[in-house]
Amino acid sequence: MTPAEVTHLIEKQGVKLIDFKFADLLGTWQHFTTTLSEYSDDLFTDGLGFDGSSIRGWRVINASDMLVIPDPDTAWIDVFNTEPTLSFICTIQDPITREPYDRDPRGVAEKAEAYLKSTGIADTAYFGPEAEFYIFDDVRFDYTANTSFHSIDSVEGIWNTAREEFPNLGYKIRHKEGYFPVSPADTLQDIRNEMCLEMEKAGIPIERQHHEVGTAGQAEIDIRFAPLRKMGDYMMYYKYITKNVAKKYNKVVTFMPKPLFADNGSGMHTHSSLWKDGKPLFAGDRYAGLSETALFYIGGLLKHAPALTAITNPTTNSYKRLVPGFEAPVNLAYSARNRSAAIRIPTYSPSPKAKRAEFRTPDPAANPYLANAALLLAGLDGIQNRIDPGDPLDKNLYELPPEELAKVPSVPDSLLGALEALKADHEFLLKGDVFNKDFLDNWIEMKTKEHDSLRLRPHPYEFYLYFDV
Repeated sequence: MTPAEVTHLIEKQGVKLIDFKFADLLGTWQHFTTTLSEYSDDLFTDGLGFDGSSIRGWRVINASDMLVIPDPDTAWIDVFNTEPTLSFICTIQDPITREPYDRDPRGVAEKAEAYLKSTGIADTAYFGPEAEFYIFDDVRFDYTANTSFHSIDSVEGIWNTAREEFPNLGYKIRHKEGYFPVSPADTLQDIRNEMCLEMEKAGIPIERQHHEVGTAGQAEIDIRFAPLRKMGDYMMYYKYITKNVAKKYNKVVTFMPKPLFADNGSGMHTHSSLWKDGKPLFAGDRYAGLSETALFYIGGLLKHAPALTAITNPTTNSYKRLVPGFEAPVNLAYSARNRSAAIRIPTYSPSPKAKRAEFRTPDPAANPYLANAALLLAGLDGIQNRIDPGDPLDKNLYELPPEELAKVPSVPDSLLGALEALKADHEFLLKGDVFNKDFLDNWIEMKTKEHDSLRLRPHPYEFYLYFDV
């Protein structure tokens, strides 16, 4: 969309307000709003100034002046505002140098796309994340010096079979039996449908939606693949729209990777492929119909996977999902059709255009711009250095004998372990100045503080285990 087309949209829709959205370092949208008095075509080149000192992980107060540069292609009428409001997704620039701010996640994604083109290997990287989430009815939590608790509830939760609901109709989804039930067990069809339709209004093509495995309202909405930065934009819309549609129904959406004990966590299996001059590069005559390029790309993902988890699985809670022997794929192997391997080669279609690698370890707590950029850089490093992924593993990894499983490497089992892996293996992220040392040092410092904040606090289950020692 051109600035002139944006102006026409403003007039046609009777827009009164302009909203400027941008992602902080951890992947949460921040925003501010102006009236039309601030709007002109110059906005798309000159931007608007704001204070970046209070944004998580950004500038210190003595260097806090920054610019938001709205992207006209992201213009969208934000349906969650009472007054007609036009929303833009923005990138961030330094007002002095006019260079992209190196801690802006969207700017990192743009640099990753530019680096890809500079390599000559490909000109487009497509990504297709499958984000899972829970829709709850009630969430309460607190932590003080002498108390801690959390409480989650859902009308679908199996724990509510005995609750008085005037009347309780008994349609509760048992643990791990939530995949594809119909109404009345699935109570969230209309909400998911509305989420899909609102996403389509925002320009996001929808593939399908369904109830997921977990009891208590686990859901998945799949969107069609898109280039790296655009997919980052899509995922920011995805989270914003799902959360606000749920709020309209007096419910709440969470992308927390493991909110429930004894049931499935929420992952974000991420499909990726490389294209050049409109042609797919991952189709060939090797294993599962892949090309040599695709296998080297997979080799890069497997080699760097421990370090990648510091970005693709960036919370302490992420590692309560990544537990060996349970539903999340932690074993660093690749295989066709095999969902127990960290990298799966989908075989739904024989079309060369459908050839891709699905990295199943990430979760939806990840910042989508940063996660996809890091995955691309790992794959490109595999291609550039011809990293052999080894032999595929076409067995159920959850049922391997211990002596065989011991030979298969796995992802770290904690955020601290992932950060240690990132410290030891990050040179591939510095290529093309996509990430830089300052960014990674800042990220590791922030995430180490998160790890320490959990490490310092007693856990309620520790009282069950140890109070009587």
